[in-house]
Amino acid sequence: MTTLLVIAKEPRPGRVKTRLTPPFTPEEAAALAEASLADTLDVVARTPARRRVLVLEGAPGPWLPPGFDVVRQCAGGLDERLAAAFAGCDGPALLIGMDTPQVTPELLTVDFADCEAYFGPAEDGGFWALGLARPDPSLLRGVPMSTPRTGAAQRARLSGLRVRQLPPLRDVDTAYDAELVAKAAPGGRFAAELERLAGAGR
Repeated sequence: MTTLLVIAKEPRPGRVKTRLTPPFTPEEAAALAEASLADTLDVVARTPARRRVLVLEGAPGPWLPPGFDVVRQCAGGLDERLAAAFAGCDGPALLIGMDTPQVTPELLTVDFADCEAYFGPAEDGGFWALGLARPDPSLLRGVPMSTPRTGAAQRARLSGLRVRQLPPLRDVDTAYDAELVAKAAPGGRFAAELERLAGAGR
């Protein structure tokens, strides 16, 4: 079975989802981040897995469901932190972030029987999921992160592997993204929080 990894930041005002500010305040952006993270963890908790790991910058809160191991993110750039997350796995692993609350258990239920990697492109040019049958940190170290070419650069690192592609998803980075993602997952905490903020005069 696969280890499911979620890399995330503690949803603290001013530390998460800063591109949502404006139009949202830092506190509102953190509330949206917490809702996104809670939705993501709930989906992971409902997905069959060998192990579920939250790779966290910060401290866990009441949004963390049972059944997760919590591992502190290492120092360094995002490529180093992603590489370290995979380095802690001794078998097939799939990593996602906290920015796609519209993800489903069906998308995360992967089978490495006929492939060596999974790649989920993000609509902003990055990627929302990366799965490796044999976790190799060197496949991530040095990949330029948070650029429109990040996804292409990471995909190129997998060129020697048999790769199965997952559907593209939209990350929540901007207020426009938030609206589209909420429409894609109308029953989740994220959509409810966005609606609450809209009802408060947003």
